[in-house]
Amino acid sequence: MVTNDGWMFKGLVRSDDHNPILEADVHADFNCPMRRKKVQWSEKGIFNPTAVVHNGRIWMLYRAQDERGTSRIGLAESKDGFEFRKNPKPVLHPDNDGMKLYEWEGGCEDPRVVRRPDGLYVMTYTAYDEKTARLCIASSRDLEKWEKHGLVLTENKYRNLWSKSGAIVCERRGDKMTATKIKGKYWMYWGDTDLFMASSDDLIHWTPLENKERQLIRVLQPRPGKFDSRLLEPGPLALLRKEGIVLIYNSANSASSGDKSLGADVYSVGQALFSATRPDKLIGRADNYLLTPERYFEKEGAVNNVCFVTGMVWFKDHWMLYYGAGDSRIAVAEIW
Repeated sequence: MVTNDGWMFKGLVRSDDHNPILEADVHADFNCPMRRKKVQWSEKGIFNPTAVVHNGRIWMLYRAQDERGTSRIGLAESKDGFEFRKNPKPVLHPDNDGMKLYEWEGGCEDPRVVRRPDGLYVMTYTAYDEKTARLCIASSRDLEKWEKHGLVLTENKYRNLWSKSGAIVCERRGDKMTATKIKGKYWMYWGDTDLFMASSDDLIHWTPLENKERQLIRVLQPRPGKFDSRLLEPGPLALLRKEGIVLIYNSANSASSGDKSLGADVYSVGQALFSATRPDKLIGRADNYLLTPERYFEKEGAVNNVCFVTGMVWFKDHWMLYYGAGDSRIAVAEIW
């Protein structure tokens, strides 16, 4: 394991003058093709955003819920990273298409978006049928019109496996987070509780990383006694840097075997470092969290005590993190 901590992000400041930056919207309506009626598609909450820089602006894709808890993905844009203008309609949602079996009635959740070297935007998102969460892929050229490509785990043995939260390995090229290949493959960290990996030639079709017995390989697991003792989920993306691959991840604390200074099921944000040449090899991990619930909008919401980072951009020469707060709102922080 790496003994120094030079690879970590060490500072974080919430933008308290602006937070929360997006909240539930009772006025936005949408003619739902599944319910065949108009719904207020973001009246319950807006949270868990991804973000990209495009044409000098920050574009955010976020999860929104209607009163029945169905999730759809909305789009907003900003000149400064704090004040956002929302599109009136969702850009990805359950429909009468080949994915409705997996997406209805829970919906489309928790997007993460990266850019392919040819300019194609690729989204990982979670389809939820109210029983099983399944990791899925969509793509777009303009961030508004999205094509669904189906499940990440297509083999029959994994088709009903609970899977979510796909963070693709990227590197920063200017203000773009661009997916990058390692040893001829793109890589993704995914999972909920333990973390696993998958590889791809094109970011659309994926193969899970397995051992010789064709079992999934665990690359990161919860730690007893720590803030991340109950479960882990990948964060916004996996950032390839000179020290290795930095993965910002989300985690929950165990009531019985976790950090006694935190409450049960408190969601905090951690950091791990993987080898730049072997993405499955863990070489460093922060002992302490980067972010944990402290503000009222993080401590109270549809789910209390949640900071859940899913968006990260390089904008105007610094890093900005976008995160879901209390499964109800979106907040932003600057990190270094």
